Amino acid sequence: MNLDYFQLIDRIVDLNLDEKKITVEAQVPAVHTIFEGHFPGFPIMPGVLLTEAMAQSSGWLILGVLKFERMPFLAIVKEAKMRGFVSPGQLLTIEAKLEHEGSGFAVTKVKGRVGKELKCSAELTFGLTPFPDPALRVHMDAKANEIGFPLQAITHD
Repeated sequence: MNLDYFQLIDRIVDLNLDEKKITVEAQVPAVHTIFEGHFPGFPIMPGVLLTEAMAQSSGWLILGVLKFERMPFLAIVKEAKMRGFVSPGQLLTIEAKLEHEGSGFAVTKVKGRVGKELKCSAELTFGLTPFPDPALRVHMDAKANEIGFPLQAITHD
C-alpha cells in the first residue's frame, strides 16, 4: 500500500475474466502516520480505507472485463461490514467478483482477508464512463503495469 498516493493495492495475484473474479494483495505498512491517530496504543487500518481497497480491487476487475474501454467510479457502498481488525504490517488479500455489468453500472461483491480470517466485505456499485481525460488513461495504464495487471486482459479479441 502506498497510502500517501491512495494506492491501496500492491499487486494482482489472479485475474480470471471468464469467471469475472480478481484476487489482489495489499501489504499494510508497518509504520505510517495514519496509525498515530487511529488509534494511539492500538493501531488499526481505518474501515474507510479497507472499503477503498475493496473498491480499487473491484475497479481493476471491471477495467479488465471492459478491456479498459470505460472507467469505473465508485457510486454506492452497500452492506459494508468490518468484521475484524487489520493491523499494521499485515497482508490483506482481497477477492472481488463482478455480479452485474450493464446500463452504465457495474456491481461487485468483495471480501478482504488476513490469512483465512475474513476482515471486511461489501457490495459495491460503480458508474461506468468513457475515460474523462487522456491523462487518466495514461496513468491507469502505468499503474496496471506497476501492479502486474495481465496484459492479455486489455488486448481486444
